[in-house]
Amino acid sequence: MGESFGFTNLESVGDSCLADRIGGVVAGDFELTMEEPRVVARFVVESAQDVLPAFEAAVPGDPRPRAAIDAAWEFVNGARRTKLQRLTALDAHRAAQAAGSEAARLAARSAGDAAAAAYLHPISRATQVGHILRAAASAARIAELEAGDDPAVGETAIEQARRRATPTLVAVLSRYPPAPTGKNRVAQLMSKLDASLRASC
Repeated sequence: MGESFGFTNLESVGDSCLADRIGGVVAGDFELTMEEPRVVARFVVESAQDVLPAFEAAVPGDPRPRAAIDAAWEFVNGARRTKLQRLTALDAHRAAQAAGSEAARLAARSAGDAAAAAYLHPISRATQVGHILRAAASAARIAELEAGDDPAVGETAIEQARRRATPTLVAVLSRYPPAPTGKNRVAQLMSKLDASLRASC
């Protein structure tokens, strides 16, 4: 199976929906049960929901990130994944592109990541780790910004995210290569969270 979800790629959901209907396993470089993306989506949407006010305060009246969070919760709570998660994820990422501040952009992107987590794919690529951990790293960065760009606040938020991760989430994460290294602060925070979760295996 090739990588079939991208924020600029809206292809058919037929194969994934078939897996949902038969309660099966999505296979690629490894297998994901249909329950495992729900665990990932819960972890992501909890981070995204916490920072949604950073977007809504900056861009009042734009419902797109909230719609993505609502779609993520539908999936987490047992609904089949559908085009709703794909479309709201894309819309939230478009909202992020239009936001005027770093915190608002990160909050909207986190909402998009929450909906997109429903389509986490079993492809052994480091880029997939972003679908699991980027929202938590973004939330940590927003916390830093709200505290006057204090890195200690971000480190604390990353530790809180580490403690919130379930064994199932860590097991899923461990099937992927480590998070890609990056120069921006969100990438640094994501790498730190990734390393700490893998160390807990």
